[in-house]
Amino acid sequence: GNLGVNYDFNYKNGDVVWDNKFILAYGLSKIKGDAKTAKTDDRIELNSLWGKKLNGQWYYSMYFNFKTQMDTGSDKNDLKISHFFSPAYFQFGPGFLWKKNDNLSVNFSPAAAKLIEVHPHFTEFGPSFGVLQGDSSRFEFGASITGYYKLNIMTNVSVENRLNLYSDYLDNPQNVDIDYQMNVIMKINKYLSANLAFQTIYDDNSIKAFQTREVFGLGVNYGF
Repeated sequence: GNLGVNYDFNYKNGDVVWDNKFILAYGLSKIKGDAKTAKTDDRIELNSLWGKKLNGQWYYSMYFNFKTQMDTGSDKNDLKISHFFSPAYFQFGPGFLWKKNDNLSVNFSPAAAKLIEVHPHFTEFGPSFGVLQGDSSRFEFGASITGYYKLNIMTNVSVENRLNLYSDYLDNPQNVDIDYQMNVIMKINKYLSANLAFQTIYDDNSIKAFQTREVFGLGVNYGF
């Protein structure tokens, strides 16, 4: 079972735009033969992007991103490795926005700050989510590129793509953090839909490998 809330609240007045997206998602799965239930999704995310028109489709911009989770996470040995607000990620910085319309935009920030917060009990015996042993936070300063593209590939079938790239000037800038999300919604009628969610993350400070999530299902969909 999966529950997701994806809500946009956007503002435009003259040469000023302010786009906001709130994401709340939680999912569980139970596989026959396994003793415990596993999480398939657990996210609280807020993206805020403010822009003032520079010329044509270009804007001066300021962006803010916040991500954390709601529930406790465990490894394969049932050892607790995370919980609410641990880890919590903050990104913000000035930049330049190219926005064609509400469905297509790219923001580049050459001076972006990133802060990772983790409870000290997760770093007592070693690093956690990029935070060094004995610390409770990690600060990074680098460059960020954020892209958003939504399209309708046919009647009642829409695809939403979100990409975030981040390079830390202070520590191995060639190792770029990647977070790509794709959501496909295939509407059956007003209330029923088939949904495909795909996400892949790479952050070598946390795990030197791609983490991938795929969920496909039939569910109830309500727009407001």
